[in-house]
Formats: sequence, structure tokens, C-alpha cells
Amino acid sequence: MTSIIILIFVIGYLSITLEHPLKLDKTVPALIMAALIWAVLAIGFHAGWFSVIDTHENVFSFLTGGEEASHGFDNTLLHHLGKTSEILVFLIGAMTIVEIIDLHRGFEILKGAVKTKSKKKLLWIIGILAFVLSAIIDNLTATIVLVTLLRKLIHNKEERLWFAAMVVIAANAGGAWSPIGDVTTTMLWIANKVTAMGLVKTVVIPSIVCFVVPFFIAGNLKVFKGEIEVDTEEDVVAERLLSSKTMLFLGLGMIVSVPVFKTLTHLPPYMGMMLALGVVWLVSEYIHPEEDFSSERRHLYSAHKALSRIEISSILFFLGILMAVAGLESLVYGVANNGDPVGTLRYVAELLQEAIPNQDVVVILLGVLSAVIDNVPLVAASIGMYDSPTDSVLWHFIAYSAGTGGSMLIIGSAAGVAAMGMEKIDFIWYFKKVAWLAFAGFIVGAAVFILFERVLFA
Repeated sequence: MTSIIILIFVIGYLSITLEHPLKLDKTVPALIMAALIWAVLAIGFHAGWFSVIDTHENVFSFLTGGEEASHGFDNTLLHHLGKTSEILVFLIGAMTIVEIIDLHRGFEILKGAVKTKSKKKLLWIIGILAFVLSAIIDNLTATIVLVTLLRKLIHNKEERLWFAAMVVIAANAGGAWSPIGDVTTTMLWIANKVTAMGLVKTVVIPSIVCFVVPFFIAGNLKVFKGEIEVDTEEDVVAERLLSSKTMLFLGLGMIVSVPVFKTLTHLPPYMGMMLALGVVWLVSEYIHPEEDFSSERRHLYSAHKALSRIEISSILFFLGILMAVAGLESLVYGVANNGDPVGTLRYVAELLQEAIPNQDVVVILLGVLSAVIDNVPLVAASIGMYDSPTDSVLWHFIAYSAGTGGSMLIIGSAAGVAAMGMEKIDFIWYFKKVAWLAFAGFIVGAAVFILFERVLFA
């Protein structure tokens, strides 16, 4: 039965990667995979074939625990659903704010600020924006904002795919050195494995290298040569509304306020995003976008219309893939070195540690794996594997690798999945065209990290 669960995940994952050849929306295999994994897990658990483990390392066996173990199973499922829902609520809030800004044509302000027709210059402008914004408003939200902006700037679909793919690389690199820039760095921060200043000081230079290297290489590729039609000569002011600037700065400002809210209240980020969405929604109800604004036209700029424009399929894809990974994480597969039972992902991490004694090589492999399997459970497993002190080199390297390694595959990071959903980026296209650029940045950045921390400042 254990093999069946792993087989379901492999087949589901392959179906996601072959979305376009199969002509099947990736959400379908993700949802089916998650449901089947938990169904087999439940049947096998109640039949006594295997046990489950929760995030507090409590192991539940129906044969020995009976009804109490059954409650443990239910609570494990609810816990993973809760953690997944935190991400989904955060994503829905961020996407709705972005859509409200777009309805009020707020991104025309940013579009008007781009005064270049050079593809190479535009590449660097967008890249720097992604790198900086992701450290402030997280890599996922930064990607949503910039892909929306790219839609305004670039009308050629093929060219826009290239720019969107490069945004993913820059956003993941920018998120890796900020405690609020990526889910994994936030996890390490909350678990007291890193401090905010320690993370920034240690990881920012490797992250810059990880961003600059692929952008430098890409700038010399044929696709980024020449000029692009940016429509800079059209009357941008005429396209704006009275509410454009207000909604742009309010929307981005409220997103930026989310980490401040978290710091002050110690509540999860999704609570801050709910507040941010509520404030933006409130203002959008009373603001006047046009000179002769009438109640009949209010629906054109309402949050209800913004909600109708959200890619719900992308939200459901997140639900499926994260719950499927949670199922693997919950299945007790073997025992750790100390003899305690561990979940499937933790077991894989333990095997890696035994097979490769060098920690740095293991962490690099974790970065590569994060492109294939969600980096959140990998980092969670790493937190349980090691007992290094706060701000040790190990934790900073894990933050870098898990944050930037996901760029190697389009489904390897939240930013990549968001871009994939918004622009319908093909998995195979990204793998052939962009993966090597992301790998080049990742490995050179890792080399710089090791040089600084293991050689120069050891």
C-alpha cells in the first residue's frame, strides 16, 4: 500500500508536467492525486497496514491506538488543510488586491514609468523590480504584480513568456534573503533558526549573484535583442482614471503592511492579508474613478468583479499539490538514525545525509529537489534533521538553496506556479528554455556562499 501511495504521486506529478501534451489542465491531476493519496492513506491506516505522523512527531497507529489514533489521523489531515489554506487565503487576498488595482488602471502608472523600447533594458528593469519587490512583499505577490505589468507592456505572447520566466528567477532570488520574502525563510525565521539581520547579511550577496548571472546570460540571447513595442508614445495619462494612483499606492502599501502586521501581532501572514484586502475593498467602494462616475458603472470597478477575474484553477492546483505532498509527509515510511519513526520526506532527507556526509552537498541537493517537490516540507524536514544554533551557516544555506532552487522548474516555487497559471507557461517549454539559466544562477550563487562562509570568513 505504501508503494501505491508513492506511485499515485509519481503518476500525478508526471501528468502535471505533461499538461500540454495531454491537453489536460494541471489542476485535474493535482486534485485527483491529493484525494487518492489521502483515501489510500485513510484505508490503509484503519486497516492497520501503516501509521501516520503529525508535524509534532506524534505517531498514530490504529491497531494500538484505536479511536484515539483515529482522532489523531483526523487532526493531522485538518492541520495540513489549515496550513495549506493559510497559503490559499494569502494568495486569494493578494490576487484580489492586484485585480482591484488593475480595474482602476493603477498599473498604467508603472507602465508610463517604463520609457525604454530596448528588450535588454526592459529585462533588467523588470528583473530589478522583481528582486527588490519580492524581498518586501514576498516573491509570490511580486510575481503576480509584475506579470500583470508585463501584460500591459508586451503584447507578443512568446516574448512575454520569456520575460515572465525571468521574473520568476529574479523573484525567487529576491525572496531568499528576506525573512518575509519566501515561505521557507519565514518558516526558518519563526522557528528561531535565523534572525532577520543574520539572514539578510549572509544571504543577500549570493542571492544577488543568483539573480545577476542568469540575467547577464539572458541579455545576450537573441530573444532579448532589439526593441519591443512598449507603446510609450501613446497618451498614458488619458488611459488613467482619477483613482489610478490612489489605488496603486494604497494596494501596494497594504501588501507591504502585511509583514509589519505580523511583526506587531505575531499572527500568521494571511490575517494581515485579510486586513489589507478589507481596507483596499473599503476604499474601492467609495472612491470615484471617473469625473462623471455613476452608480450604474460602480460594478466595473468593484471588488466583486476583481474576484471574478481571479484564476481559481490556480488556487485549486495549489490545494491539490500541497495536500498531496502533505500526504507523503504524513505517511510513516521508516525510522530515523535515533530509531524514531519518520515520514516519507523526512526519511528521504535522512538517507541523503547518510549517503553524502558533506552537509553543503546535501543542502545543494535539497535546493535541486525543491524544484521537483515543494520546498516547504523539505525545509520542515531539514528543521527536524539538524540541531545547529541560530544563524549557523547551515540554516542560511538552506534558506538560500530552498528559496532559489525552485526556479529550475516552473512548478518548483509559488512564484513559478503563479506565473504558470497567469500566462499558461508550458512546463516543457520552461524546462528546455529557462531551466539552465536558473541552474546557472543557483549553482554560482551557491559557490559564492560557500566561498564566503567556508573559506574567506570561516
